[in-house]
Amino acid sequence: MRSSKRRNRRGEKLSIGLIVLLLLVAMTVQIVRLKQKEQAYAEQVEKLQQEYEAETQRAEDLKKLEAYMQTPQYIEDIAKSKLGLAYDNEIIFKESDE
Repeated sequence: MRSSKRRNRRGEKLSIGLIVLLLLVAMTVQIVRLKQKEQAYAEQVEKLQQEYEAETQRAEDLKKLEAYMQTPQYIEDIAKSKLGLAYDNEIIFKESDE
């Protein structure tokens, strides 16, 4: 009788040990997956931060351009470059094609 109880207890201990080992393996796998996800999210955050900074710079540039477009200098530049207009006292020199 005693030997069967010892075998039973050994079997119980072995079963408990295997269950604990399986749980440890499962937890280790989950930890590795979480670390990988964390790294992927960190890369995504970095990429989004760079995009945000680029768009912020672009917005500033557009505000500057908008302010410039409201000035008389812009109107003058467009009149000269697109329409070929000049002031009465200006002389326009063109390069020869030679």
